[in-house]
Amino acid sequence: MHRRISALAVTAAVAGGVLFAALPAQAATTAAGRQSVAAGGAVQVNIDELRQQSADLKAKAARLDNEGEHGAADRARAEARALDERIQAYLDAEENAS
Repeated sequence: MHRRISALAVTAAVAGGVLFAALPAQAATTAAGRQSVAAGGAVQVNIDELRQQSADLKAKAARLDNEGEHGAADRARAEARALDERIQAYLDAEENAS
């Protein structure tokens, strides 16, 4: 019984170490983003650049469709749609903050 408890303790310590080693790296990026929003920190985004990226992706999707690469075109359109939604979210946040 003593050996089994030791093995369980070692296993738990190793598993906990892996979790604690991996968790802060992921949490740091999301926590920093939430912290800047919570603290009211300014985030500067170049909307024109994002719109240009979206237009480039839409043009790429059209080109891929013409070449018969429909799956890749769908992925490019989805990425452009995500950029458009992000742009709209930035504009909404800016409007609501004022």
